[in-house]
Amino acid sequence: MKRVYAKEEACVGCRLCEVHCIVAHSKYPDNIIKAFRKGNRPAARVFVEENKPVSFALQCRHCEDAPCTRACITGAMHRDYHSGAVINDEERCVGCWTCIIACPYGAIRRDESGKKVAAKCDLCSAKEGEPACVANCPNDALVFEERQ
Repeated sequence: MKRVYAKEEACVGCRLCEVHCIVAHSKYPDNIIKAFRKGNRPAARVFVEENKPVSFALQCRHCEDAPCTRACITGAMHRDYHSGAVINDEERCVGCWTCIIACPYGAIRRDESGKKVAAKCDLCSAKEGEPACVANCPNDALVFEERQ
Protein backbone atom coordinates (compact mmCIF):
# COMPACT_ATOMS: atom_id res chain seq x y z
CA MET A 1 0.00 0.00 0.00
CA LYS A 2 1.23 3.48 -0.82
CA ARG A 3 1.77 5.81 2.11
CA VAL A 4 3.00 9.37 2.64
CA TYR A 5 6.58 9.59 3.88
CA ALA A 6 8.35 12.72 5.12
CA LYS A 7 11.90 13.69 4.22
CA GLU A 8 12.92 15.91 7.12
CA GLU A 9 16.08 17.04 5.34
CA ALA A 10 13.91 18.71 2.67
CA CYS A 11 11.20 20.20 4.92
CA VAL A 12 11.51 23.93 5.63
CA GLY A 13 8.39 24.12 7.81
CA CYS A 14 6.38 26.24 5.35
CA ARG A 15 3.17 24.42 6.34
CA LEU A 16 1.83 24.41 2.79
CA CYS A 17 1.01 20.73 3.31
CA GLU A 18 -1.36 21.77 6.11
CA VAL A 19 -2.91 24.53 4.00
CA HIS A 20 -3.56 22.27 1.02
CA CYS A 21 -4.88 19.50 3.27
CA ILE A 22 -7.41 21.92 4.75
CA VAL A 23 -8.43 23.06 1.27
CA ALA A 24 -8.77 19.47 -0.02
CA HIS A 25 -11.11 18.59 2.86
CA SER A 26 -13.15 21.80 2.74
CA LYS A 27 -16.41 22.56 0.95
CA TYR A 28 -14.31 24.42 -1.66
CA PRO A 29 -11.50 22.00 -2.65
CA ASP A 30 -10.67 23.99 -5.79
CA ASN A 31 -10.59 27.46 -4.24
CA ILE A 32 -8.05 28.22 -1.51
CA ILE A 33 -9.53 31.65 -0.66
CA LYS A 34 -13.10 30.34 -0.23
CA ALA A 35 -11.83 27.34 1.73
CA PHE A 36 -10.28 29.67 4.31
CA ARG A 37 -12.91 32.40 4.39
CA LYS A 38 -16.30 30.71 4.04
CA GLY A 39 -17.94 28.46 6.60
CA ASN A 40 -16.23 26.15 9.04
CA ARG A 41 -12.65 25.34 8.13
CA PRO A 42 -11.85 21.64 8.62
CA ALA A 43 -8.84 20.55 10.64
CA ALA A 44 -5.65 19.71 8.80
CA ARG A 45 -4.96 16.00 8.67
CA VAL A 46 -1.22 16.56 8.38
CA PHE A 47 0.73 18.52 11.01
CA VAL A 48 4.16 20.09 10.76
CA GLU A 49 6.30 19.27 13.76
CA GLU A 50 9.11 21.73 14.38
CA ASN A 51 12.18 21.65 16.57
CA LYS A 52 14.49 23.97 14.71
CA PRO A 53 16.47 23.27 12.65
CA VAL A 54 14.46 20.08 12.06
CA SER A 55 10.88 20.09 10.81
CA PHE A 56 8.73 17.45 9.13
CA ALA A 57 5.12 16.72 8.30
CA LEU A 58 3.39 14.18 10.52
CA GLN A 59 0.38 12.23 9.29
CA CYS A 60 -1.30 8.89 9.84
CA ARG A 61 0.95 5.88 9.15
CA HIS A 62 -2.04 3.69 8.22
CA CYS A 63 -0.62 0.99 10.50
CA GLU A 64 -1.02 -2.65 9.51
CA ASP A 65 -2.41 -3.44 12.98
CA ALA A 66 -3.93 0.00 13.64
CA PRO A 67 -4.58 0.58 17.36
CA CYS A 68 -7.07 3.35 16.56
CA THR A 69 -9.38 0.88 14.81
CA ARG A 70 -9.39 -1.41 17.83
CA ALA A 71 -10.02 1.51 20.20
CA CYS A 72 -12.93 2.97 18.23
CA ILE A 73 -16.17 2.21 20.08
CA THR A 74 -18.45 2.69 17.05
CA GLY A 75 -16.36 1.17 14.28
CA ALA A 76 -16.06 4.58 12.61
CA MET A 77 -12.28 4.21 12.45
CA HIS A 78 -11.71 1.34 10.07
CA ARG A 79 -9.56 0.07 7.23
CA ASP A 80 -10.83 0.66 3.72
CA TYR A 81 -10.24 -2.71 2.10
CA HIS A 82 -10.09 -1.25 -1.41
CA SER A 83 -7.28 1.25 -0.73
CA GLY A 84 -5.83 -0.22 2.46
CA ALA A 85 -6.02 3.19 4.17
CA VAL A 86 -7.27 3.60 7.72
CA ILE A 87 -10.15 6.06 7.50
CA ASN A 88 -12.72 7.61 9.80
CA ASP A 89 -16.39 7.48 8.88
CA GLU A 90 -17.44 10.88 10.21
CA GLU A 91 -21.12 9.87 10.16
CA ARG A 92 -20.40 7.12 12.70
CA CYS A 93 -17.82 9.02 14.78
CA VAL A 94 -19.20 10.19 18.13
CA GLY A 95 -16.15 12.21 19.18
CA CYS A 96 -15.16 10.01 22.12
CA TRP A 97 -11.46 10.51 21.21
CA THR A 98 -10.35 6.98 22.13
CA CYS A 99 -8.62 6.79 18.74
CA ILE A 100 -6.57 9.86 19.66
CA ILE A 101 -5.44 8.21 22.87
CA ALA A 102 -4.64 4.94 21.09
CA CYS A 103 -2.59 6.42 18.22
CA PRO A 104 1.12 5.93 19.02
CA TYR A 105 2.14 8.70 16.57
CA GLY A 106 -0.20 11.48 17.64
CA ALA A 107 -1.55 11.63 14.09
CA ILE A 108 -5.24 11.92 14.97
CA ARG A 109 -6.66 15.25 16.11
CA ARG A 110 -10.00 16.69 17.14
CA ASP A 111 -11.86 18.48 14.35
CA GLU A 112 -14.06 20.94 16.17
CA SER A 113 -15.02 22.93 13.08
CA GLY A 114 -18.43 21.35 12.81
CA LYS A 115 -19.45 17.92 14.04
CA LYS A 116 -16.61 17.49 16.56
CA VAL A 117 -15.19 14.31 15.06
CA ALA A 118 -11.73 12.77 14.80
CA ALA A 119 -9.60 14.07 11.93
CA LYS A 120 -6.80 12.03 10.39
CA CYS A 121 -5.11 11.55 7.06
CA ASP A 122 -7.29 9.65 4.61
CA LEU A 123 -4.76 9.92 1.75
CA CYS A 124 -7.28 12.27 0.10
CA SER A 125 -9.35 9.17 -0.62
CA ALA A 126 -11.89 11.07 -2.69
CA LYS A 127 -9.28 11.93 -5.31
CA GLU A 128 -7.06 9.90 -7.61
CA GLY A 129 -3.30 10.36 -7.68
CA GLU A 130 -1.22 11.94 -4.96
CA PRO A 131 -2.67 13.34 -1.73
CA ALA A 132 -2.93 17.16 -1.65
CA CYS A 133 -0.06 17.53 0.83
CA VAL A 134 2.34 15.64 -1.43
CA ALA A 135 1.18 17.26 -4.66
CA ASN A 136 1.66 20.77 -3.24
CA CYS A 137 4.92 20.44 -1.30
CA PRO A 138 7.34 22.89 -2.97
CA ASN A 139 10.47 21.04 -1.79
CA ASP A 140 9.33 17.46 -2.38
CA ALA A 141 9.65 16.88 1.36
CA LEU A 142 6.69 14.51 1.14
CA VAL A 143 6.55 11.45 -1.08
CA PHE A 144 3.71 9.05 -1.80
CA GLU A 145 5.12 5.61 -2.42
CA GLU A 146 5.08 1.98 -1.50
CA ARG A 147 7.98 0.72 0.64
CA GLN A 148 8.91 -2.65 2.02
